[in-house]
Amino acid sequence: MEPTHPDTTADRTMTAHPWRAFALLVIAYFMTIVDLTIVNVSLPTIGRELDFTESSLQWVVTAYGLTFGGFLLLGGRASDLLGRRRLLMIGLVIFSVASLACGLATQATFLIVMRGVQGLGAAIVLPAALASVMAIFPEGSSRNQALGIWGAAGALGATAGLLAGGLFTSYIGWPAIFYFNVPIGLAALVLAPRLVPETRERAQRRSYDVLGAVSGTAAVTLLVYAISRAPQVGWDSSQTLWLLAVAVALVVAFVLIEGRVAAPLLPGRLFRSGTVLGANVVGFLLTGSFYTYIFVGTLYLQQILGFSPLRTGFAWLLASVTSVAFAGLSQALVTRFSPKAVMAFGMTLIGAGPLWATQIQAHGSFWADLAGPIFLAGVGTAFGFIPVSIGALTGIQKSDAGIASGLLSTFQQLGGAMGVAVASSVAASRTGSLLSLGYAPAEALTGGFQAALWVCGLTGLAGVPITFLLIRRTPTDTALAPTGGRPDAVVTGD
Repeated sequence: MEPTHPDTTADRTMTAHPWRAFALLVIAYFMTIVDLTIVNVSLPTIGRELDFTESSLQWVVTAYGLTFGGFLLLGGRASDLLGRRRLLMIGLVIFSVASLACGLATQATFLIVMRGVQGLGAAIVLPAALASVMAIFPEGSSRNQALGIWGAAGALGATAGLLAGGLFTSYIGWPAIFYFNVPIGLAALVLAPRLVPETRERAQRRSYDVLGAVSGTAAVTLLVYAISRAPQVGWDSSQTLWLLAVAVALVVAFVLIEGRVAAPLLPGRLFRSGTVLGANVVGFLLTGSFYTYIFVGTLYLQQILGFSPLRTGFAWLLASVTSVAFAGLSQALVTRFSPKAVMAFGMTLIGAGPLWATQIQAHGSFWADLAGPIFLAGVGTAFGFIPVSIGALTGIQKSDAGIASGLLSTFQQLGGAMGVAVASSVAASRTGSLLSLGYAPAEALTGGFQAALWVCGLTGLAGVPITFLLIRRTPTDTALAPTGGRPDAVVTGD
């Protein structure tokens, strides 16, 4: 039986140096988000040096997203049951070793496999880290401040990955995009036992939802795989339809299982709060819009404007700078009022940026066609990611911190995967139509990108009515706090 009384040393650590622990946790989180996009601008170089086929090169990106998205729920619940710091350290080991292996890769298949292992490590690190943040900071202004920084790091990580990828590929070589994770991961492993208290669910007896874990993980993994492959094989292909059908069947099985087991992997009580449900749905639309905007905008910069990987990274730096600049204001507004209005404002800007960018031209320029839209969307991410992070964890019991964190991350990963897949299909279809009408290749490609940007923009704007329908008006400082007369998480010093 696990200890059920808090360790006083751990309690002192938690109250005396919470921001030191948070700094470590947010760095670990940032590292996993950066790796979602850091390889994008390096793909042509990797493809040439490792002799990738055109069809297999996309798997350098997809393999990471597949395991990352597929195992987040399982990683989150495991951290609740087995200990958040313990799972954080296990995830860091897997992520760091896989990063080293990716950098040493000399063969295409090996790199793809190691990217999948790297994604598995990230799926363990992220929910364990975010759940630890919730354990360290009590619900209220201090937690909102921490989650504000957390949300800003999520917005910054996607664009920072492009810049880091461009810098490393241009001046050091593509293996450096993976090597840089190793010293950071090792440092985090050394510091975690000293800074991060161990927390886990308080229970007399742990119960493991094996069937729920298998069906839920398989459902999300198949769904990510199906929508990632759809642009290549076709949305109406037998492969896509069968994969989606099996994924839906697994989702149904998962729901039935969760309604019948005593300790479900995904407790239904998480969805009783309109704010939590709404924030997760908006998080899905946010990444579906913004991550897809990065994807489409990067293709336009490189294929139409002829930008190098490094110039492409610097172009997206504009979004990073604006996101960081407005993060403090966003967090303050959420704490002072509620996530509702701030989230709606952020989603409006995130949708408006790509819609403004639909005016791109085949013979355009960055400053004339993309600078303004990128700036606008960058501001939007500060007012989008932060209230989504806060809203999705408002009123969550400590015993559910890991699974709630994994749920939010799963929604965001699915949103990004779905957005890129749909936009890619729309762009390819529109480009093909324009080519058949006699348009020049550059004009046809630009027309395809314009169509994809419409998808990005409308996806972002769809988050506005969801926000008004589901998000509570109650300020987060006075939102529903975990109930019960005794703590439901145990803090230990081991």
